[in-house]
Amino acid sequence: MDATCPDAFLEKAATAEPAAPASGAGRLQRRAQAALRLAAAAWLGVALLGQLLFVVYVVGFYGRAAALGRPETWNRVLQHGYVAGETVFNLVLAVHLLFAVAIILGGALQLIPRVRRRAPAFHRWNGRAYLLAAAVLGIGGLAMVWIRGDVVGDLSQHLGISLNALLMLGFAAIAWRHARAGRLDRHRRWALRLFLAVNGVWFFRIGLMFWIVANQGPAGFDPKTFSGPFLTFLSFAQYAVPLGVLELYFLAQRRGTPRGQLAMAAGLGLLTLATLIGTGAAFAALWLPHLRA
Repeated sequence: MDATCPDAFLEKAATAEPAAPASGAGRLQRRAQAALRLAAAAWLGVALLGQLLFVVYVVGFYGRAAALGRPETWNRVLQHGYVAGETVFNLVLAVHLLFAVAIILGGALQLIPRVRRRAPAFHRWNGRAYLLAAAVLGIGGLAMVWIRGDVVGDLSQHLGISLNALLMLGFAAIAWRHARAGRLDRHRRWALRLFLAVNGVWFFRIGLMFWIVANQGPAGFDPKTFSGPFLTFLSFAQYAVPLGVLELYFLAQRRGTPRGQLAMAAGLGLLTLATLIGTGAAFAALWLPHLRA
């Protein structure tokens, strides 16, 4: 078990031996570590709930439209979501959406300690499927941006999205290599990086909605052209910020002082609140209206 992984918190707590009485410094260290584990677990729980709401939206809107034989309805959200006669690219988009659902659900299962502990074979095969889905999503995302032009926004946003896709491909390859070599600690760290990169699209949406709520309306971008300095920033921050926070968390776990771990726990608490606000706003303003249509 990798103690640096957020999904190891409950497992670690359940198997830990009772500690012997220690000095005040030792007690502070244990409390700081417990606070850090709790804060990370809280963020992860909120994030997984938000991603499940995103799955409900994708299945309820895109899936329902496809099942009813009305894929042109996708164009209410995507600029060129469905184009009559372009069978290949319409299929690429459909597969991209299907893999998005699969990878969110598969990623959630990978992060549940009980699943990994009680069904290790399923964990391995689900992990392989997750890596494959990440690669397909990355390649499909690049095709949608540079070949078909399905993504709104300007060149800077397209570059940010493309870098996200390349990171997904790279992280998936590295995680696979470490798993094949039996370096499970390194594999899990890279798998967590992949998990955050894969969810860049979700981070973009909740980040945008949190920004709009905080500013009580659009700020730093033009909602008509969907371009502006804030969207350029968000196109890169959607994965750079979560990955940066993860590295700080790894550092706090390995070498952090009690004060540093408590500061990290406080920071994760604020991020959990921001994630909750952004998810709620995204569901209410972006996803729910299309489910009701």
